[in-house]
Amino acid sequence: MDRLRELVRLHRMGTGAREVARLLGMRPNTERAYRAALVAGGVLEGRADEVPELEALKAVVQEHLPSKVSPQQTSSLVPWQGRVETLLGQGLGPRAIHDRLRLEVEGFAASASAVKRMVRQLRKARGVRAEDVAIPVVTAPGEVAQVDFGYVGKLLCPRQKVARKAWVFVLVLAHSRYLVADVVFEQSLPTWLRLHVDAFEQLGGVVETVVPDNLKAAVLRAAFTPDEPSALNRSYREVARHYGFKVDPTPPYAPQKKGKVEAGVKYVQSNFFKGRDGQDVDVVRADLKKWLTEVANVRWHGKTGRRPVDVFREEELPALRPLPTRRFTPVVWKATRVHQDSHVLFDRRFYSVPWRLVGSDVWLRVTDASLEVYADDVRVATHARRGTGLYTTHEEHLPQHRADLRHRSRGYLLRGELVDGRAIRLVDGHHRARA
Repeated sequence: MDRLRELVRLHRMGTGAREVARLLGMRPNTERAYRAALVAGGVLEGRADEVPELEALKAVVQEHLPSKVSPQQTSSLVPWQGRVETLLGQGLGPRAIHDRLRLEVEGFAASASAVKRMVRQLRKARGVRAEDVAIPVVTAPGEVAQVDFGYVGKLLCPRQKVARKAWVFVLVLAHSRYLVADVVFEQSLPTWLRLHVDAFEQLGGVVETVVPDNLKAAVLRAAFTPDEPSALNRSYREVARHYGFKVDPTPPYAPQKKGKVEAGVKYVQSNFFKGRDGQDVDVVRADLKKWLTEVANVRWHGKTGRRPVDVFREEELPALRPLPTRRFTPVVWKATRVHQDSHVLFDRRFYSVPWRLVGSDVWLRVTDASLEVYADDVRVATHARRGTGLYTTHEEHLPQHRADLRHRSRGYLLRGELVDGRAIRLVDGHHRARA
């Protein structure tokens, strides 16, 4: 029973004011203020078993004891209340609002606590909106997996003998809450794809849909050019086609769409990785595997009320799609431009492209064994990646009447020598014809 109704009931039973305050855990002044308001509203007298409903008592208290906000709580922010309301409406939280006002308003001196109090009051006055309601997302077994990265501090790299920043990759099966995790030193595109392959092999099957963060941010630390989000899309589609799953990126500013994996990342960070700074990454990786098996996946989950491993084995594993007969060959797509010498650069080696594409933008589709060049989605060149030379060149990619120039060394081609009626100069080891 609410303390307000209990206060009325105790007074109607003839209990003294001090005893009422003690029983209800109230300060005497607080009890006195409520009692005065209830007396003024004429509801403190009557039978103890006929206490008015809580809403009626609240209305009486509100009328005779209106809530007062301490002036010092809001006075410093009153001039900017409109701006606070605007920023709140745009989705900013108290800390972000405070930071924005400090940057935008000269002489702004209100504390972060004052902003938090005002935001709390504004939200209370606004009431609950439809978008504030958390809707439980129920997924069928084998339907959805959510994936994300989380920073876990610095770990020792045994090969480089230095402590490096490390991240944990977490995959959560949405139905069973079963976790798969691994720790890495980078969030590059090849690593991102490899982690998916490893996770499916650990699960023994493939889900119908994978939900990453919005794809532009899926690989957080990769040094992408402006075109690279498209590269990420292309590369991710390769692994999705091979394993037969759909990619459903989280919309921007909608973290609730991947709440299960965010909770999973926080759980791994706080439960397993606390206190492991500086430890050898190989040791941590082995301990993480053991922790997943003996702790994370056998705990009783607060939402499902079951152990993730039990739900996974009984319901989720039978619903997963079977793994392909062959393992995925990592594929990376990269946008680049054809150099003046009719080559493209990838991983510090040059590969030839038909000379008429000089200056054009092309796509590279790269595996461990091969490099393919696509112009307007048409494959125009294929190269093996084996070999140690700086250049891999197909003769037919060069102009026919000039292809022989690449076989002439510095020793035979002197500055000023004429070829095809034009003087030749050397630039970066390449023969260039002067106009």
